[in-house]
Amino acid sequence: MLNRFGFSLAPGAAERAVRDDELLVSHHWPGPRTIAVVNGKGGAGKTPSTVLLSAVFARFGGAGVLAWDNNQTRGTLGWRTDTGPHDHTLFELLPETDRLLGAGAQSADLARYVHHQAREKYDVLRSKPIRLAQENRLRSEDIDAIHAVATKYYRLIIIDSGNDESDPMWLRMIDHADQIVVATTTRDDHAEAGALLLEALEDRDERSARLARQSVVVVTQADPKATPADVDQVVTGYRDLAREVVAIPFDHEMVDGHLRLGALAPATQTAWLAAGAAVARGL
Repeated sequence: MLNRFGFSLAPGAAERAVRDDELLVSHHWPGPRTIAVVNGKGGAGKTPSTVLLSAVFARFGGAGVLAWDNNQTRGTLGWRTDTGPHDHTLFELLPETDRLLGAGAQSADLARYVHHQAREKYDVLRSKPIRLAQENRLRSEDIDAIHAVATKYYRLIIIDSGNDESDPMWLRMIDHADQIVVATTTRDDHAEAGALLLEALEDRDERSARLARQSVVVVTQADPKATPADVDQVVTGYRDLAREVVAIPFDHEMVDGHLRLGALAPATQTAWLAAGAAVARGL
């Protein structure tokens, strides 16, 4: 504001940091990238992290971002995002994967299966939470086929995951991931589950161990009564396990209903931008 009145003031450190983060999340990589959002506990913030990271990358980097609900038990990604002009899910897309991978397919064909988020410019591939878990389970080769379609048409795929780390859907997602994001709140059981998951990946194979070491942890203050010391305790506990840890302040707009980056408080939006930049540094 002062510069508009003729002053010549350089941006402060906070403003420079925001600009740097915006530049990082605006980057387009040579080839598609896949991010898996994980935690073995329900309610740890996986879906909000998937939604808001997708919104950050789409807002600053443009189109070509897909949020995919890879959850065999009541995935809620579709409930927390806008619905398109149809009710299709990955189960309608799956029989069409061969056609969509064919030479005659076009990107506009995907509008029949994904739900475009008009305000924030990314797409959502829903699961079908009204089905029983055994009806939602997919085979490893099904995940391969869906991922092949996703990487053909999108530059960035962010996958919301279920809680069963032994499920073939979950394991195959890890095989396709270029980076993982551990979502947790300040609750002890959420934080412990995320840490145990990273330790399990360290023991799985070398590629999984590398994903664990290069992971980003997003700590959301889901409880308004949590103190700064509570948040700092979780952040500090993860610093030796992950590449970066980012804290997100409490925000009433994240509690229930549809999630929109633009509806969050400015400080919360800045924190999610920092989380996106942390992810981008590892891609």
